[in-house]
Amino acid sequence: MTDKSKLMRYAIDYLSKFSSSKKNLERILKSKIMRLKIEKKDKPNLYNSIPEIILKLENNKFINDENYTLSKIRVLAQQGKAKAFIINYLMQKGIEKNIISESLSEYENINPEWEINSANIFVRKKKIIKSAENYQKNLNKMARAGFNYSLSSKILENS
Repeated sequence: MTDKSKLMRYAIDYLSKFSSSKKNLERILKSKIMRLKIEKKDKPNLYNSIPEIILKLENNKFINDENYTLSKIRVLAQQGKAKAFIINYLMQKGIEKNIISESLSEYENINPEWEINSANIFVRKKKIIKSAENYQKNLNKMARAGFNYSLSSKILENS
């Protein structure tokens, strides 16, 4: 069994446990190659085989950035995360901006009030209560979490 097939098997095992984007899987495979105990001269061949492995996985529908993005948006919104946080998270995972914007608009079509629901979840999780003396602190807390001012003030006035 070659190192290339071991790397392919590792990628499939990883994808069976976690969903991942192409760029994130590439990062995972590179770190796996660095940890392998093989000769240094063999490692560049493995690094060069990563795009081929990712292409095979994509053709066999193990990796799909659009589905990954939409599922992450759904999960993070249900956890009470702000739109700005979700965008930054997905960009860190290597998702392209156009895929992120398309997925966000698609999710907004499905669930138009998701930002309000997400902000309400955040307020409930952080136990933010309505009070005059803590209003500015609560507003700051929501701003640090990525919620915009108008949404934050609307949520804090209604809670």
